[in-house]
Amino acid sequence: MTEASSALAIIRRAIAEDANGIARTFLESAEYHASLDSELYLIPSVDTVAARYQEGRQHPPDGCENITLVAELSGEVIGFIDARLFQPLDAMHREMIFCNVSEIAVRRLYQNQGIGEQLLRAVEDWGRQQGAEFALLEYHFANTHAGRFYRQHMGYRVASITAIKHL
Repeated sequence: MTEASSALAIIRRAIAEDANGIARTFLESAEYHASLDSELYLIPSVDTVAARYQEGRQHPPDGCENITLVAELSGEVIGFIDARLFQPLDAMHREMIFCNVSEIAVRRLYQNQGIGEQLLRAVEDWGRQQGAEFALLEYHFANTHAGRFYRQHMGYRVASITAIKHL
């Protein structure tokens, strides 16, 4: 399916009962990321991920405002996004609030139908309402499809490079 054939999902705050649907979506994303870089990514058990979302442990316990949204179509969770607000600690950074997208995933069957855009726009709106000036996300260098989507379709720009080295 192409971007033109878009599905209109209901975007709403996640509840504990969404944990299994989120976990299925998360695992599809984990499988893809592990195929990109198995040195960094692994495929956790569905029970581990479901428990994490059931118990609300998907966000750091640092007291920062956070949100998990789901995309629902015909009563089924087909995507989700996790975001939190933070202020940089680096004295060189201007004082501002960022909306950090830590996870976003859409079930394979529903990709390229506008669901990711709906989720991302909804979390950007949430961040804006909370006073965030920038949305921030990261993606693996080898995930060229995501990179094109974020930069060309959603208006993100590369602002920093993260380099890693195995020790």
